[in-house]
Amino acid sequence: MARKLEFLFDFGSPASYLAYKALPGLVARTGAEVQYVPVLLGGVFKATGNASPATIPAKGAWMNADLARWAKRHGAVFNRNPHFPINTLHLMRGAAGLQGDPRFAAYVEAVFDAMWKEPRNLGDPAEMGPVLARAGVSGDEFIAFQHDGAVKARLKDATEAAVARGMFGAPTFFVDGELFFGQDRLDFVEEALQAPGR
Repeated sequence: MARKLEFLFDFGSPASYLAYKALPGLVARTGAEVQYVPVLLGGVFKATGNASPATIPAKGAWMNADLARWAKRHGAVFNRNPHFPINTLHLMRGAAGLQGDPRFAAYVEAVFDAMWKEPRNLGDPAEMGPVLARAGVSGDEFIAFQHDGAVKARLKDATEAAVARGMFGAPTFFVDGELFFGQDRLDFVEEALQAPGR
């Protein structure tokens, strides 16, 4: 029986993007079943008193260099988005609205790539059209997700549940309830997935 790996992410997190790109290899090696959990990183930061590294100049500069090194080592195309930071509420509501929909995976890939592979200003509604088209999602559907009470509640509940479990930043992973933070800790995630007796 496949082990479950929970991947909690926000499109505005470049480390989440790099983790996302590394997941297929990890799945191939471990046979894990990945559960993608969209959360609102701004809500996580507010609830935990954390902040984006971009708000601390020295840390932001270090992180940009470190992410580039990590991407190079793992063969991921990564380009810093000149429009960063972008409010991702609409993007995360789109993901929450598509959970359980066959287009969810295509949407996640299209948005991550548009944010960090071929950087677009996803805060501009005009830039969203081609991204949504790539995922097979209409503009009207996407707008509807923004106003759907059930979608809003799903994202809010997932974010609050993540904080209650110890999440403070993205990406966060859970294996059998054990928390791992950061794309640079995927080796520990892999060890946990391969450990016997779990």
